[in-house]
Amino acid sequence: MSRLAVIVASTRPGRVALPVAEWFVVAAEEHGGFEVDLVDLAEVDLPFLDEPHHPRLRQYTHQHTKDWSDRIAAADAFVFVTPEYNFGTPAVLKNALDYLSHEWAHKPAAFVSYGGVSAGTRGVQMTKQVVTTLKMPALVEAVAIPFVAQFIDDEGRLQPNDTMTGAAKVMLDELVRQERALRPLRETA
Repeated sequence: MSRLAVIVASTRPGRVALPVAEWFVVAAEEHGGFEVDLVDLAEVDLPFLDEPHHPRLRQYTHQHTKDWSDRIAAADAFVFVTPEYNFGTPAVLKNALDYLSHEWAHKPAAFVSYGGVSAGTRGVQMTKQVVTTLKMPALVEAVAIPFVAQFIDDEGRLQPNDTMTGAAKVMLDELVRQERALRPLRETA
């Protein structure tokens, strides 16, 4: 079965990213199209890019980079669970993307974004410029959660509405199709 990495792109204390990601992981597992790996960048804890060589060379000198490379290489598709910070990509996500090159290539990327009125969509647009440069087709299908605080219950869990649930299914269906279509490119790379 293909592997989906759901990457939590916020490390800030009090973040909403984790409950949003936990909801999405359950939705992805119920969908059944992928084996799901929850990747929390707070746990990965990459330092600011500290490799002396360009990632395209794959001459990694630090164990944290080798571990990150292995984890990303094992995935066939990605969902980034992300807010926007100052209308842009969270720095921790940009840093995680910049560490690698080949490991991302020919794997589709989708987004679950959240926030206030814009639902994190401005940050997603900025991140799409980065992932496409890494040869990751960015899906149009997405889950955008505006005013996310109203969907967090007293236990800190996300309580999705029908729009979110429906959008997640449509996005996962398309991720499955794109991952299958891109597989021959990954196998010959």
